[in-house]
Amino acid sequence: MITTDKVTEIFCILDEFCKNLDAELTKNLHIAPIDEGYKRMRNRKGQMSKSEIMTILLCYHFGSFRNFKHYYLFFIKEHLASYFPKAVSYTRFVELMPRVFFELMAFMRIQGFGKCTGISFVDSTMIPVCHNMRRNFNKVFDGLAKNGKGTMGWCHGFKLHLLCNEMGDVLTFCLTPANVDDRDPRVWQVFTKVLYGKVFADKGYIKQEFFENLFNQGIHLVHGLKSNMKNKLMPLWDKMMLRKRYIIECINEQLKNKANLVHSRHRSVHNFLMNLCAALAAFCFFENKPEALPVRIEKSRQLELF
Repeated sequence: MITTDKVTEIFCILDEFCKNLDAELTKNLHIAPIDEGYKRMRNRKGQMSKSEIMTILLCYHFGSFRNFKHYYLFFIKEHLASYFPKAVSYTRFVELMPRVFFELMAFMRIQGFGKCTGISFVDSTMIPVCHNMRRNFNKVFDGLAKNGKGTMGWCHGFKLHLLCNEMGDVLTFCLTPANVDDRDPRVWQVFTKVLYGKVFADKGYIKQEFFENLFNQGIHLVHGLKSNMKNKLMPLWDKMMLRKRYIIECINEQLKNKANLVHSRHRSVHNFLMNLCAALAAFCFFENKPEALPVRIEKSRQLELF
């Protein structure tokens, strides 16, 4: 279970970020004049601050509870009542969740996500929204979720494309329907904005045209070979880093099993998006991130014949 010290740490970081963001937005805000017919909207301060709402959303994804309602009523309203004295009812809190979507995305992009170091790993994982037997009866994601096939079989939902560095920090992500290919140009249009150097992928990214397109942008795609392909020479360093793809696999495993990224209890699209963004933001505070061991290749001329 998450400790109260960790809750305080997350709140302090989020509260400082929200204050700086509000100050920056207020400084650049242009207020429309009333005498020209514009109506000024009310900006009344809420009972709970945005940093408190974001803290509650992020602390849920530390693997202590599997149900958000039980987590909020049992843990927040009772055990952490002194930390959140103005906590609203559960129904009202669900209504307030979409209001911090912009701040949550800004925090991930500006402060939460890591920086590209020239060594990146890419992978995708399926996010089913219902059981396969109920895919024709799901009304919440009607027209949005699609049927797709992954390594674990068919599922009805979405696909999360992740990009991380060798230190286990997420660089960026892209959410698509489950039937979108991993090499889709729309996905890599998002990735190439923060990507450079070498990116290591699995065999599902093999395509000559896709490789040449990335290489022309200064990105070297390194992947394994299928059993029916001709063997090719590969630098020893690339082969060793290709075996360290367990980093992105561990991130997907932690997001699904610990951060409760996948479940079939969504009752709205907003709830699904907030659960996804909160899980990714909570992963930025995880202390047991997977990290590649440093690779050192000795410079030797032992293999030189003459």
